[in-house]
Amino acid sequence: MKKRLIYSGLCLAAALVSGCTKDFTKINTNPNATSAAVFNPNFLLAQAQIQYSQTGYDQLLYQSMWSQSLASTYDYYGNGDKYIYKGSFNDYKARVYNSGYSAETLVQEMKNLTDGKAEYANLNKIATIMKVFILQRVTDAYGDVPYSEAGMAKQGIFTPKFDKQQDIYNAMLADLDGATAGLDASKDKPSSDLFYTGDITKWKKLGYSLMVRVAMRLTKVDAATAQKYVEKAYAGGTMASIDDNAKVKTDNANGNSNSTINALTVPDDFREVRWSKTLIDYMQTTADPRISAIAEVASGTGKAANSNETVAGNNDASVQHGMPNGYDLNGGATDISKAPGYPGTSPADPAVANDAAAPDGKYSRPRLQVYYTSSTSINPVDKSGINMLLTYGETELLLAEAATRGWNTGTAATHYANALVANQLELAQFNATATINSATATAYAAAHPLLPATALQQINMEYYVETSSTFIHNETWANWRRTGIPVLTPVKYVGQFTDGSIPRRIIYPLTLITTNTANYNAAVASLSGGDNFTSRVWWDK
Repeated sequence: MKKRLIYSGLCLAAALVSGCTKDFTKINTNPNATSAAVFNPNFLLAQAQIQYSQTGYDQLLYQSMWSQSLASTYDYYGNGDKYIYKGSFNDYKARVYNSGYSAETLVQEMKNLTDGKAEYANLNKIATIMKVFILQRVTDAYGDVPYSEAGMAKQGIFTPKFDKQQDIYNAMLADLDGATAGLDASKDKPSSDLFYTGDITKWKKLGYSLMVRVAMRLTKVDAATAQKYVEKAYAGGTMASIDDNAKVKTDNANGNSNSTINALTVPDDFREVRWSKTLIDYMQTTADPRISAIAEVASGTGKAANSNETVAGNNDASVQHGMPNGYDLNGGATDISKAPGYPGTSPADPAVANDAAAPDGKYSRPRLQVYYTSSTSINPVDKSGINMLLTYGETELLLAEAATRGWNTGTAATHYANALVANQLELAQFNATATINSATATAYAAAHPLLPATALQQINMEYYVETSSTFIHNETWANWRRTGIPVLTPVKYVGQFTDGSIPRRIIYPLTLITTNTANYNAAVASLSGGDNFTSRVWWDK
């Protein structure tokens, strides 16, 4: 009897446990949770596009200053302007890497969720295009980086290998070739697309235009491969107008500007950032209509506390004055007031008593309503901002260079003229106040034809102006390293982290030394000169 009771008790206990176990999953499962089976991978595209377009914080401190598109006398921007250690140095040197892989992880998951699914055939290929878009910027900045194993933590790869940059470029071109050719406008259209709202035809043009950008990076190290893919892209169909520009529009009203804007965002920026002498001087020699569209002289004292700094300045081309790189506000030999041609302050400005009140004088800043779009107090007309990523004009210039090299990409002079017109007209996409009418743009192009004897110089100087004025500073810096155009005079300053030369790469984030030690060490070993700003990546010969 005792055994029977024990047995009955065990059966009851087992039943109770079984019942609890059966209901446990149901009770402890979040009914609002998602899974791969029900999650819409389209949402990842928009997130990746926003993440990738967060270039304001990635490139303003270093790349814009190294390429002498912008200049600054202030300590914060001294990191880039003078190649010195100041403030958030360790943070900024990791930003291209960290933001790049944050975006790449999203597109890798998008690929995982769409592989082999016919209903997402185009989205899968767009994920591949986005991967190349994102990781070209990373490898151009650092050299060898993860590509083949990037974003594969779900597959158990937590310390991805650093692929050789040559292998990365070959893979990027092959990936673009397959993905772009495979896009089919009769199939699915992305439902969460910040570039083109799902227009597959425009995505195809972007894929081939990106192929041109990637391939042209190889002109010094593998011209045959560069020619092969540029010609293939041209035959496939690249961007045809400024309507094809790849850009992301953000809106401060929705909380998407300070962290996502591709321009200057806070009051300290309009006090501390100026267009460089290198850029403005060149634009003035060509009487470029864009000067009035992009530059203005502040009406206030040059200090953030002065209320006049938050209103539009004087954008007349005749008063614009580019700031030379390499000066400070310390009162010594490198004080900005000692710079040759120092413009001082405007006698007509009653708010300014003397130069000391406005140490940056009347140097030209980026126009508030065009580039500063994160605050209604700075830009009450249009709070939205444009993150420009790859343009029709940029593509036409690269095709002009390819044609100049004798490649089968059409007529160099025609591509160049197309670019000159497009690069004027596209500024209106930032803000209507930057509008240049088509007659002015066409007249400018006619007055500046491409000349065979100076073609490469003309093309790449225009590339410099184009990428500087659209704030694609990563590309400005990369193309300068590839071509040596424009000729830049390095800044000489006490305490530089280079040997006095302009940085050619960014050193790896410090965290990699401990989080991916073996692969980091292998990557550094392949760099001539080690993990330094003066070492050169593979394509930079």
